[in-house]
Amino acid sequence: MEEITEGVNKINIAENQKKNRIQVSNTKKPLFFYVNLAKRYMQQHSEVELSGLGMAISTVVSVAEILKNNGFAVEKKIMTSTVEIKDDFRGRPVQKAKIEVVLGKTANFDELMAAAQEARENGNDEE
Repeated sequence: MEEITEGVNKINIAENQKKNRIQVSNTKKPLFFYVNLAKRYMQQHSEVELSGLGMAISTVVSVAEILKNNGFAVEKKIMTSTVEIKDDFRGRPVQKAKIEVVLGKTANFDELMAAAQEARENGNDEE
């Protein structure tokens, strides 16, 4: 029973450390889903970590570049690595590329978010 409790405590610690991580997929959600989600995470945590494996790496880079080019984020750290994942079809381990990009808020992040919100509200009033 102590082992289970210890395992749960370790999971809780890991979850607390990475509440601002977005694991990006290149098949499940559209690109701007991740852009908007990252903005929300930055509102709450002031920084966000985008993580992707294999083919999703290009999606991570695209999301990061959109946020940077629109003035919402600055890159703090970029980490690349390979991870070993067991292939379900062949039953043997496969090496996959991994990227982690940490983005922080820009100085004018809150102003840009307020302007975007105001633009949405004004757009709804005209209809």
